Amino acid sequence: MLRRQALKLGSVLLSALTLGGWTLFRGKNASPLLLSARDDSDGKHYAVGYRLDGTQVFATEVAQRCHDIINHPEQPIALFVARRPGTESYLIDLRDGRLIQTLVSQPNRHFYGHAVIHKSGEWLYATENDTTDPGRGVLGVYRFDGERLTHSGEISTHGIGPHQVSWMPDGETLVVANGGIRTEAESRVEMNLDAMQPSLVLMQRDGTLISTEVLAQQMNSVRHLAIASDGTIVAGQQFMGSGDETAELLAIKRPGQAFQAFPVPEQQLQSMANYTASVAIHNELRLVALTAPRANRLFIWDLDTAQVRVDAPMPDCAGVGAVADGFVVTSGQGRCRLYDCRKAELIGQPLQLPSGLWDNHLHLT
Repeated sequence: MLRRQALKLGSVLLSALTLGGWTLFRGKNASPLLLSARDDSDGKHYAVGYRLDGTQVFATEVAQRCHDIINHPEQPIALFVARRPGTESYLIDLRDGRLIQTLVSQPNRHFYGHAVIHKSGEWLYATENDTTDPGRGVLGVYRFDGERLTHSGEISTHGIGPHQVSWMPDGETLVVANGGIRTEAESRVEMNLDAMQPSLVLMQRDGTLISTEVLAQQMNSVRHLAIASDGTIVAGQQFMGSGDETAELLAIKRPGQAFQAFPVPEQQLQSMANYTASVAIHNELRLVALTAPRANRLFIWDLDTAQVRVDAPMPDCAGVGAVADGFVVTSGQGRCRLYDCRKAELIGQPLQLPSGLWDNHLHLT
């Protein structure tokens, strides 16, 4: 009888370590796992996972450079999505960095760097380029079969050059940042700067269009998204026009309101070098953070009042993500930092993570 009980207990523990092991792996008080793409000094590409204390969980070499990362809601796996115009994304085991699957894009398609997984854990949607009609945006639809993904179809993003896709809080409505730029296969060369069509799209996950909104400046490419728990959408832009112009590089769509410029002071807009990389919202502290790597600056504002909380130099600041105390920021050239945002004065301190060579995005889980 004791042997049967021991075997039963062992079976339960094994199940927990494989399926529910994600809960045990995360741990109730465990430091967040930071996921990102990173290069080494020789130009090799890696999918990496680090604890914020600097502990390396894994560093898996991959053939193509990755961009954003999404983790499965139940399994200890994540997809490292290929940077535009990459054709390979990598499904990684977060416990040890094992490469589970190399997801290859369909013929005449390439990835745009971002994807989302449905809350059921069954479906994945990735922004992709239709290279037979350069720039026509599609969401590649993939289905999980255990730990592997299979292509199931695609739906239109109702725009050109889709970059980031995110979920609204209902977990069923998709938000797409259509950058508006046409590019050919295996190219990052813009084909239509004089006729760009950037847009912010809301759509149902069956492809049904809900709304399309645009900003005033045609050459202001809508690129990156952060969604607050109340449904507020924040978008970061990259301006493709003249450097003499000032562009609305941060925009917002509050519930029931139009998509419009976030009231960033003119001096700050001019200091961004017309380029933003990553945007994040801290729901509990009601803050929004934005990186501007070409200007080597990090910005944090109050989401509700637009008060400037941080305007700080940071060499090639790259990815930003919210943690309990504030924001973690990576860098392409210098030290990664944690900004403690719990008090009136927001203080940045270096983290014991490797310096430099980080991609423009990070994901915390």
